[in-house]
Amino acid sequence: MRLKDITILLAVLVLAGSCGGSEPASESDHQASKEHPSPQKNQKTLVVAEQYGLAYAPLQIMRAQGLLEAELPEYEVEWRRLGNTAAIREAMLAGRLDAGFMGIPPFLIGYDRGMEWRIFTGLSEAPLGLVSGEEGLRSLADFEPDDRIALPQPGSIQHILLSMACERELGQARALDDRLVTMNHPDGMNALLSGRGVSAHFTSPPYLMEELAAKGTHLVVSGREAMGGDFTFIVGVATNSLLQESPEAIGALRRALAQAVYLLENEREQVLELLSSEYGLEQETLSGYLDWEGMKYSQQVAGVERFIEFMRAQDYLESSFSVGQVLAGCVQPQELQANELPESKELPELQVSGQGGTDDD
Repeated sequence: MRLKDITILLAVLVLAGSCGGSEPASESDHQASKEHPSPQKNQKTLVVAEQYGLAYAPLQIMRAQGLLEAELPEYEVEWRRLGNTAAIREAMLAGRLDAGFMGIPPFLIGYDRGMEWRIFTGLSEAPLGLVSGEEGLRSLADFEPDDRIALPQPGSIQHILLSMACERELGQARALDDRLVTMNHPDGMNALLSGRGVSAHFTSPPYLMEELAAKGTHLVVSGREAMGGDFTFIVGVATNSLLQESPEAIGALRRALAQAVYLLENEREQVLELLSSEYGLEQETLSGYLDWEGMKYSQQVAGVERFIEFMRAQDYLESSFSVGQVLAGCVQPQELQANELPESKELPELQVSGQGGTDDD
């Protein structure tokens, strides 16, 4: 069955009135994407950033299927693929970006430093972990002063989870901070598996799976163990001006995301064809990764309060603020059951991209 013949029985109640921001409106000077023509006069523009990695799979489906564009025919939608959260933050500060996806800790650090943005949706949960190829490194207490731990960047979710694990096991959150090496995920994996430069790598899918499949590697600590429970890995973040001025765009993002997650869960064959090209993985391998314990795609958001409490206590955050201040009012929309939907939506035909590539969160 082709995707264009599939009727989607999934939608999201969008409480647009509760999503407004309290900040004054500002104009964004968006640069046109090479993949899209210049918007017509008076046409609104929505610029969305994605990153690399399996946790962002619904976004790649959204982009390839044109799901967001179908929800916002009055908008010119531009997609940007950026390498890390710092690039997203800089683009938002410069007014070149309206929404992006990232881990919760770097979002909180930006909010703490005055970034006018809030979380408007969850995207994914994922298994994260510290992997080592050295037999003697079985616990955090085994790491010596000359051992090096690769992770994406200070303040990343991997860094904060490592700090949580250090507090639990060593009694000091920053015990291993002087042994960190900043590397994107591909470089970190290559360094670990080649035995050059690092003793361990705190990473995420698909790199976690690939590293654990290599001979002689093992998991030192998982993200869930470090956190002490479940948490959302990647969330969607929007500028206050977008939340305040364009609630219809936020609603469209949520609906398109719900459709992409539905496809991922129910139309596996076609989705694997698309994503295997994106990630450069065999379809059978990719299917196993998607079914890996802990991989979950959802708009629900978990763990924000725990991150705030820990990061404030350890001075990663300077100011005090509540969960309610960082979440848009309808960040957890009520999902309708399939048999309750008033109408269905037909999806466009799947278009398989030849692009691939991986980077950090």
